[in-house]
Amino acid sequence: MGHLVMAKAPTTQLTLKRLRADGYTAEVVEKWIPGANIRKDLFGFVDVLGVKPGETLAVQTTSAKNANDRLKKIHESEHLPIVLAAGWTIEVHGWEKVKNRWTLTKHFQLAKEVENDGSRECS
Repeated sequence: MGHLVMAKAPTTQLTLKRLRADGYTAEVVEKWIPGANIRKDLFGFVDVLGVKPGETLAVQTTSAKNANDRLKKIHESEHLPIVLAAGWTIEVHGWEKVKNRWTLTKHFQLAKEVENDGSRECS
């Protein structure tokens, strides 16, 4: 009898396509560690990096059901303050299939507030 194999959602490719459609030059920045069989995100939370004049966007991409956990991981990262201080915007893209079509259903954004030097979270 065959085994049911669940294919991994193509969230990285979906985010890459979306950023490029929005005018970003974008690349995947997570890397595969052979032997350890793990993926390592840039700064522990960046899967895709997008740039356009005056803007750098770091994206953690995942399924919609895991988006809140990824946001928590970013908030706990020792690298978060320096990435925000560098002026980068950080987003979490949570994808799910809705009516047989991949849809970005959860979206969180963190960016440095210029006025009060804090960070903000939008959902």
